[in-house]
Amino acid sequence: MFRRVAIIGGGAAAATLLGELLERRPPQPLHLDWYTGGTGTPARGVAYGTTSDRHLLNVRAASMSMFAGKPRGFLDFVQHDDPAIAGTDFLPRRRYGDYLEAEVARALQQGKAHGHDVNIIPFTVDALVPEHDGVTLIHGEESHRADAAVLALGALPPRPLNGVSAAALASGRYVVDPWQLLASTASIKPPPRKVVLIGLGLTAVDVLLELAAQWPQTEFIAVSRHGLLPEAHLHKAAAPADDSAELITSMHDAPEIHRWLHLLREACAQETDWRPVIDSLRPHTSGLWRELPLEQRARFLRHARWAWERARHRMPPQAFESIAALEQRGRLQRQCGRVQSVQLVDDAVQLTLTHAGETHTLHADLVIQTVGLNTDVRRTHHPLVQQLLTNAHITADPLGLGAQADTTGRLRHNGASWPNLFAIGTLLRGTLWESTAMPEIRQQARNLADQLLGD
Repeated sequence: MFRRVAIIGGGAAAATLLGELLERRPPQPLHLDWYTGGTGTPARGVAYGTTSDRHLLNVRAASMSMFAGKPRGFLDFVQHDDPAIAGTDFLPRRRYGDYLEAEVARALQQGKAHGHDVNIIPFTVDALVPEHDGVTLIHGEESHRADAAVLALGALPPRPLNGVSAAALASGRYVVDPWQLLASTASIKPPPRKVVLIGLGLTAVDVLLELAAQWPQTEFIAVSRHGLLPEAHLHKAAAPADDSAELITSMHDAPEIHRWLHLLREACAQETDWRPVIDSLRPHTSGLWRELPLEQRARFLRHARWAWERARHRMPPQAFESIAALEQRGRLQRQCGRVQSVQLVDDAVQLTLTHAGETHTLHADLVIQTVGLNTDVRRTHHPLVQQLLTNAHITADPLGLGAQADTTGRLRHNGASWPNLFAIGTLLRGTLWESTAMPEIRQQARNLADQLLGD
């Protein structure tokens, strides 16, 4: 077992791993160094740091436990305050942040009772040097040694899209990080009259719901390649008619995207609703992904990813109804297009878009980038990730999906896996694909705790 472990990252994935380790009773006490990064409240991260009740979980309460071994954890937590809450409800994300904080506090207390030593370090790690007998971590002028280290960094910092001019960025009228904007909307006076969002995923839904309420006179235009919103969950949970075993076997037999799409369409056509079919694939998605050759993965990203993300990452029905009301009142328009350039023209931002071979322009007072998670370690300004990549301690996924790793989470370099450098969460997307939501994170945390404490 690794007795001294460093966990790098202050979000939910890091907190879940910490909890899993402190729950255990290994033969010898652990020493855990948790580098939380110094921003925000540890455990909440960006995802659960919001205070708005408009920002809802996209998974029902009964499926959001922090720990794989305690499936009712979150539901029990919220029902303690409100017994009327049902497992099928979509609750505010701030309540999940409360739950994460409470679980971390409980885990720290329990870990102390078990003799574990936990050091919470509110700084970022500037550099990391893995060797076969341990890992050296450097922050500022200090360095620390650990037997093993885990990168639980979450999504990498967002980068502006290609074609965005320096003048547009410098003006403050082009927003790269929507969450920083949402934390400071009260200081924006007067509110903008017209706002353009680039991207129409779940982040765009959150931004639209919050800004539409805070800026009641503002009109919004949302632009994406296909101009389509995420699909919505049903009000009532639905289970598949079967376990989709025949579908999954057929997909394993033919790891090819075109064939998979054909099989999925056939399976969905046989059900009264397609959602249970998609949901039945969730436990098998990582295994299916691993069987896809690289060229098939690239084809999926080019042609089918947008459709899969719409169907797989759905929004709560309340959010769907609120967005539909914005459209009905004429406050929200959706447009198809690819952004070619973003320029500052006088006191406005001009976007040049192409669609179906035609080019047109939009003008806005404010443009917000809501394109989803950044996972490309080759194009990030994250200092630690840059250092690891520059020094060849990690290898980038060839498709921009995090870093190369084996299925246990060990990061790879020069064709081999480090024995003591791991990742959890978003950095593993190229290895596991499904690697960003709590149902997957908690299972990763449990398996990784087994790895760290095993012989």
